Order: sequence, then C-alpha cells, then structure tokens
Amino acid sequence: MENFRVLLVDDNPVNLDVLRVTLKQIADCQVLIANSGQRALELMQRSPPDLVLLDVMMPDMNGFDVCRKIRSTEQLQAIPVIFVTACTEDVSTGFEVGGNDYIGKPINASEVIARVNHQRERARLYRELEQLNCELEEKVRDRTAALVVSNRQLREEIKERRYMQDRLQYLATHDFVTRLYNRNAFDDRATKAIQAAQLGVEDGCLVQLDLDRFRLINESCGYIAGDELLRQFADMLASVIEPDDFLARLGSDKFALICHDLNHGRRLVKFLQQQVKDFEFSWDDRVFSLDASFALVRINRSIVSYDQLMLMVDEVVYQLKQQKVPFLTYDDITQSNPEGRGKVKWAIRIMDGLKREKFRIFFQKVVPLTAPAGADKGRPLVRIETLVRLWDSQKNRVIFPDEFIPSAERYNLIGEIDRWMVASVLQYFSAHVDLLDAVDKISINLSAVSIRDPQLVNFITKILHETGVPPNKVSFEITETEAIINMGSAKQFIDELHRVGVSFALDDFGSGFCSFNYLRELPFDALKIDGVFIKDIDKNTTHLELVKSIIDVGKQLDKVIVAEFVENQAIAEILISLGVGWGQGYFFHKPAPIEELQQGVALLLASGKR
Repeated sequence: MENFRVLLVDDNPVNLDVLRVTLKQIADCQVLIANSGQRALELMQRSPPDLVLLDVMMPDMNGFDVCRKIRSTEQLQAIPVIFVTACTEDVSTGFEVGGNDYIGKPINASEVIARVNHQRERARLYRELEQLNCELEEKVRDRTAALVVSNRQLREEIKERRYMQDRLQYLATHDFVTRLYNRNAFDDRATKAIQAAQLGVEDGCLVQLDLDRFRLINESCGYIAGDELLRQFADMLASVIEPDDFLARLGSDKFALICHDLNHGRRLVKFLQQQVKDFEFSWDDRVFSLDASFALVRINRSIVSYDQLMLMVDEVVYQLKQQKVPFLTYDDITQSNPEGRGKVKWAIRIMDGLKREKFRIFFQKVVPLTAPAGADKGRPLVRIETLVRLWDSQKNRVIFPDEFIPSAERYNLIGEIDRWMVASVLQYFSAHVDLLDAVDKISINLSAVSIRDPQLVNFITKILHETGVPPNKVSFEITETEAIINMGSAKQFIDELHRVGVSFALDDFGSGFCSFNYLRELPFDALKIDGVFIKDIDKNTTHLELVKSIIDVGKQLDKVIVAEFVENQAIAEILISLGVGWGQGYFFHKPAPIEELQQGVALLLASGKR
C-alpha cells in the first residue's frame, strides 16, 4: 500500500513529538516535519504531501498565512489542511482561509487519528475517481469499434463513477461528525429561503439551537465523547423533524432548522424543548442531561440578505443569554425593545458602508501648547488625529461615530472598521508624500476589541511596508469603549508594533476605573486626558484638580500629555500654565474631511502660528 505522507508544521518541538508519536499508530503513514511556515512551504514545493497538520500561532508566518499561500499556489491547492489550535475563536478564520478541518489542543490521540483517517479516505476516493476517469477515457477510445458489445460494461463503469462523484458531493455538503448538512449547505438553503420570501412564494422561519452544556461534557470527558454526544443528539433531531424541514450543524454546539412555516416552527421548538429535556447521554458509567436555547427568526419580505438574517439571529441569541430564557423570537425582542431592530439595521448599514465605500476619513489638528524638546523653532509642528465618519447618501449627511460604533462593537464589526481606517489613512499619505514632511504625527484610533485580533499586527506591518509611511509618524490611540480583557495579549500587541517604530496613546484617560491600571501595565507613550474634565476646567475647580493630578502622574511617568476638548482661550491658557504639551479641540480646529488637510497644513506652516 502506498504511504500516506503527512506534513506536521509547528514551531513547538513538544507538539511535533506528540503528533509524530500519535501518527505512528496509523499504518503506512509517513511523517514529515517543518518547524516554521516558510520551511513548510519549501518542503511542499519540492515534494507535496498528502495532508498538512498546521499550527496557527507561529512566529515567522502564522498558520492562516501559510494556508493562504497553499491555496494560492496551483500545485498545492488540492492538499487538505487541518488546523491545530487551542483557541476556538481561530476555527472560523481557519475555514475562511481554506482549511478543511481542525484539531483542538490539548491534542487527543483518538481525535487526531479519526480526522487524519477521514482525510486519507477522501484522498483515496479522489485517486480512485481520477483513475476511473483515465481508465474510462482509454476504454472508450479502445472499444469504439466494439461499442455494441461493450455498451453494458461501460454503463456499469459510468454508474460507479457517478457514485464516487455523489460521495464526494456528500462529503462537501455534510458534517463529518453528525452526518447532518454542514454550514456551506445551510448558507445555500437559507439564501434560497430568503429568495422565496422575496418573490412571495413562501415565508419560512429559521430556528437556531444552542446546546448549553456541550462544552462541559467535551472538556470533562474528551473530544471523542463530545463527538459521540453530537452524533446521538443529531440523530434525535433528525428523527423528529418533518421531511420538508432542513437541519444542519453550524459548528461546535450550534444547530439550525429552516422550516416552511412560522407556526410549524413554533410547534417544533415546543416539541424539541421536551425532547431535549428527556435526552440523556451516557459515557463511562456517567449520565449527563442537556439544556438548550432556541432562537427563532421569521423569514419574510423584510429580510433582503443572508447577512441581515444572521444578524437578526445573533441578536436573538444575545438576548437569550442576557435574559436567561430558553426561547425567544426576533418579533418578541422588537416588540418589547424597539432598539433591538435599530441595532440590527445599524449593523447592516455598517456592512453596506464597508462594501460600498461609504466610510470617510476626517481629521483634527493637535497643536503644541509648549515647545516640545528638540523641536525646530523655525517651523511649527503639525499633528493630526484621523477620525472615521459614515456617509448617509440618502440624507446627504455625515453620521458621527457615537451613532454606529456601539452597534459595530455589538456585532463584531469594529475590527473591520479599524482595518479600513488603518489601510485608508496610510494609503492616503502614501499618495500625498509631500504631507509626510509637514505632519509630525498621524494618530489612528483602535478599539480595545480590535487588538484582540492575533492577525492585526501582521496586517498593520504589511500596510506600513506597502505604503512606505514611516512607522515613527504613526500613533495608535487605544479607545476604552470596551475594556481590555487580556492584558498579556494587549502588551504583546503594543510591544510588537513598538519594535516596528509605531507609538501608542491611551485615549480618554481618567474616564474609566481601569485607566490608571492600563497606564501601569501597558507601555503607552502618551496619554490623552478625557475631554469631560477639560471642557470646563476654567469654571469647575473639581475637574481642574483632577486634571492637575493626571498631569502630575503623566509627568512622573515621562508620558506625552494631550488635552482634548480645548474650546476657548481661557482653557488653553490654563493648560499652558500646567505644562500640558499638546491641545486638541474646537478652539484650534474643527474636524474636517481629509481632503482639506493639504490646504490646512499649508496655511499653518505659512503663518508660523498655532
């Protein structure tokens, strides 16, 4: 039997040893090893393997980038890739970049063997299909003269070929663990249901079912037990639905049902709640019961896209967790809380804005209140903060961030907005090189949500390299719209970009309980005093004393200090007397479209004044 060649890619020798020992249990399995993404690509170019087990987190090139390279290389495109990761958040990204499957860490030998054997079976089917195709073509040529005699045999061979194609099609549209339809098949069916509703053919409904205790069983009993639980639960679901209902596993512990009628969907949910209550799972002489939550969304003419439908489902699931109830419908939420519908609409507008380039860049000048050390006295310094705005083409107006940022964070769209801003701002300055000499620092806001993205550092460094903007010209302001959860990863993010030359500022300092802790734990270069304290320090003695304290802390820690919301001459003079380095506010400059920057800098440099 021909060896099945498996390439292991991991920078951790311990992980490589565990996987290598595990794969020795598979007959005729030849193991190749690469300790980096670049080394793996070199090996694959010389001798392509049959399967790649790919770690996600690697220093030189992460697993996602390696997978993208594989999928973009013609001779490597067909090689299946299984990601090996300890972070469940990496799973969806892995599938997006072209992964075929994933294995969780810590590594479970039975799971590794099962998933590798599955890919080996697929490879065998592909080889047999290719061989059948070649043989069939050769036989058609050789037996043309004896077509009548060989016709029956050819029909049998064609039938076998169709069986193989059907089998491959089944594997492409069905979940390996539960044998239900998979996410790809669900996406297609949901889109068709939306189209039917738009044409007035038939309204329907979508039910998403989330198992509430699956993770407990999966982690306490192991992945094999988790897979067996999913299989048994899926069999139970499939046995009670009607033939016209569409059942799929979306991933992990999530299932989806598409029904032809709202009332039928409600009845089915009620019945399934009882079935889940009665369901028991036995493993190693232990018996487990399950809980489940159900989210229902009616599919009618008001839903115009798949993205809109899934955002509505996401809102219902979110409310289920907030209200701690087992069943909710989207109509229930919007009737009791009209803001829910508005949030979904904002999320749709944000996605539309990103696709149709409706976002705009504005800027506001940040001016020196005192002469910075080493400054060229013959030439004023110009710093700017770039600001994101959304253009409303229907009302011909600019939409400010406080209207759409909360929804962007709620629906995990803030990362896409931040990426758009970073790329767009740097591309603008790449196209206007003359401005780089005049502008001392370009500030770009990043949400605390965005810095959790492990791929963001690579994205930023890549854009800096492509645009040629000097990193020391760039400063990222971390906004505390949502708390920084993982201090370790946040510090790593800042340290990695510090090494590139980028600086960081802590925005809205003093407004939250965590501000001083952030300043202590994270290596910020500057702090921006929250404008809430600045805008009335000429009248509010309490705010004045707080600002003095913040300034003392900043000076003790040798941080650059910026004051926001400087709205009049009196406030500016107080800040100058306190030794604040930089000021920003309507007194100096109101935010304007980025296109006006060139004229604004020219006027500032010509006047020689703040």
